[in-house]
Amino acid sequence: MPKKIKFSNLYLWLVFLLLYAPILYLITYSFNSGKYMHGWHGFSFVHYAELWADTRMIEIVVDTLIIAFLSSVLATIIGGFGALWINYAKSQLVKNILLNFNSVLLVSPDVIIGASFLIFFTAIGLSLGFFSVLMSHIAFSIPIVVLMVLPKLQEMPYTLTEAAEDLGANFWQVLSKVTVPYISSGIMAGFFMALTYSLDDFAVTFFVTGNGFSTLSVEIYSRARQGISLEINALSAVMFIVSLVLVFVYYLLSRTGSKKRTPNLEVTK
Repeated sequence: MPKKIKFSNLYLWLVFLLLYAPILYLITYSFNSGKYMHGWHGFSFVHYAELWADTRMIEIVVDTLIIAFLSSVLATIIGGFGALWINYAKSQLVKNILLNFNSVLLVSPDVIIGASFLIFFTAIGLSLGFFSVLMSHIAFSIPIVVLMVLPKLQEMPYTLTEAAEDLGANFWQVLSKVTVPYISSGIMAGFFMALTYSLDDFAVTFFVTGNGFSTLSVEIYSRARQGISLEINALSAVMFIVSLVLVFVYYLLSRTGSKKRTPNLEVTK
């Protein structure tokens, strides 16, 4: 007898279709030899050639990747230590206060955050550009890292650190040999989430960019206001492939990390 199609599976495929159909439509027209998206004129790589020849766009892509990587690394370091501070705080009241402060940037509208950063940078006399964008991206990425790392810290048995301390390990040895390996999956998740948010952010970046510096999202918005160019389709296709590669890398790293941790956990039991 043929298997019955579950409504949940049908609904899931419908959701995927709605999510990916516009992306596939956009990528398909990046190979159109015409100039616009309202008519197919033949298969061509001309828009990819135009993208490669557009030195300003290539420079903006490089700047965007640098900002995303640096902000993600620094936010992961700061957010990781922040999660440790929250987890090991002795007072529950202190924990709740720190968690509430951590959540402010997550629940606040991006427009409010961007305007706040703009006012702050203007007040301290910092010129808008690379460093203002970098600091803004670090700031709104830290809470994301904290929320990724903190659950892993709360899952870690306290007996692991107690055993290491009984064997004579100091604080930094416990941190590097026990705590960090155990929460490595949360750290990786926080890093990749921060990287994604940085690459994707528009609202906050729009407020803190200055003349002569731009990121990919702001540049695409500026060009789209002048008319849709299929060069943007080609760039979007490339960035989509890069995103898929990042997801695949994260998947491999998480699987490798879980396999390495499993034998150690079995020994401790």
